[in-house]
Amino acid sequence: MSRPEGSILVVDDDAVARDLLLEALRKDGYDVEGAADGAEAIGRGRQKRFDLVLTDIRMGDVDGITVLREFKRFSPDTSVVLLTGFGSMEGAIEAIKQGAYDYLAKPFKKEEIKLVVQRGLEHSRLVRENARYREELREWQGLSQLVGSSPRMLEVYKLVARVSAGKSTVLLEGESGTGKELIARAIHSNGPRRNKPFVPVNCAALPDALLESELFGHEKGAFTGAMISKPGLFEIADQGTIFLDEIGDLGPALQAKLLRVIQEQEIRRVGGTASIKVDVRI
Repeated sequence: MSRPEGSILVVDDDAVARDLLLEALRKDGYDVEGAADGAEAIGRGRQKRFDLVLTDIRMGDVDGITVLREFKRFSPDTSVVLLTGFGSMEGAIEAIKQGAYDYLAKPFKKEEIKLVVQRGLEHSRLVRENARYREELREWQGLSQLVGSSPRMLEVYKLVARVSAGKSTVLLEGESGTGKELIARAIHSNGPRRNKPFVPVNCAALPDALLESELFGHEKGAFTGAMISKPGLFEIADQGTIFLDEIGDLGPALQAKLLRVIQEQEIRRVGGTASIKVDVRI
């Protein structure tokens, strides 16, 4: 059986209670150390990183709340669990508000301590992994505006990292205001096209007839008022990225022309006969 991962510090000024907990955790294979009071626990924490701290809430001059605050200050990824008697439940609840991972009321059963230890270590691992991954992504351009460290957001960041280096067309789905353009910019900024244009287009802002001219450009005389030839946004975005927001609002005819761009990487201006090659990521 493999040894459980993670280091644990048990803090209690009651030597008997501390030794019983240390023995139980060692039997389960954990890397565990003990501290006789809060001051010793804080000192050990500054010298070694612990994944989980189990600390009694009431201890002499340096109590469990102080231990919690200090660990949150110099080791924020450490999970801290308060061990409390029934008479100090209010303090334990306050500790949760201040960042404690959990609390256990004495006397606790072996199954309870095993479960909270497993969960506390897993929580510490996730917090540490999230922080490490976000630090890696923070070095990238374009992700500095992205926030959130939940597991689902981390999957988004990982997906951004994977698709940034590619050339394939990307579909972003989400409700209005959820940050689709931020993700699009992040993909562009972290890919090989980062120094080329990023052109956002709101497909819902114009009727199809005008949007067609905006996207594909037009030749002189193509319609009333077309006094000169004009390149479209696909040509302007050449070698870069074009972000088509609210693409579902495009009419069928315009969607068909867009499909040709995706498949053939070429456009034809309104009123024109020549096909123009474009190198654009959509």
